[in-house]
Amino acid sequence: MTGGSATDRAFSQSDLTHDAFLGGLLHLWQPRSGYRAGVDPVLLAASVDAQPGQRVLELGCGAGAAILCLGARVPGLRLTGVELQPAYADLARRNGAQAGLEVVTADLTDLPPDLRQRQFDHVIANPPYFDRSASRASGNARREPSLGESVPLSQWVRVAGKRLAPKGYAHFIHRAERLPELMRALADDMGSIEVLPLAPRVGRRAELIILRARKSGRAAFRLYAPLVMHEGPRHLRDGDSYVPAIRAVLRDGAGLKFQAALSRH
Repeated sequence: MTGGSATDRAFSQSDLTHDAFLGGLLHLWQPRSGYRAGVDPVLLAASVDAQPGQRVLELGCGAGAAILCLGARVPGLRLTGVELQPAYADLARRNGAQAGLEVVTADLTDLPPDLRQRQFDHVIANPPYFDRSASRASGNARREPSLGESVPLSQWVRVAGKRLAPKGYAHFIHRAERLPELMRALADDMGSIEVLPLAPRVGRRAELIILRARKSGRAAFRLYAPLVMHEGPRHLRDGDSYVPAIRAVLRDGAGLKFQAALSRH
């Protein structure tokens, strides 16, 4: 594409890097300057207990990191991503071509009619973390839509719930301080809510949470003990210091079981 805003223009090949995820099980094209997937979408994908043949939708898929990490761990899924920025949607199509990823370029609040008529077994989302009414925008035009909230968090939650099939699961990863908003935004038919806090180190407060809720679920609310991500009270050596459960997710493509996280830490 040519012309348009920075978020509309396609990335040139020189704009991109080809990065390994899951210990090389997956490789993704990502922009050198712009939003680059880190640990968070990988953890989100690892928390989804999907089965081959199930339908998965990601809202705001970016270049496809979360949904393609899930597809790499669980072959045979039917994958669909929604992405607002055309340049990132094109990257997701390129990254997901072999996995059969369907990418829809659309605003999540104005989905195409055919997508609004479909239901999914799992809906996942890594919404922008920062409410720009209380924070400063990024100076990078390509990164800002992934960091600063332009669509209210409640809308992300509402759309996810509407796209779920009965007994389907919604998964969100977000800042811990936004958990009350996530909880309030869940529709009355979303139950069996589980929350896994993620703390950077022992003795530190949780900075992130993964929330899972089930459509028509009736199980009691569960708040798990924090999963500590790094060994030791502070960083003491070169290289990563992830605990075994996190290292297995990031390096081996392992799943992240809420119950296992509770029992190990």
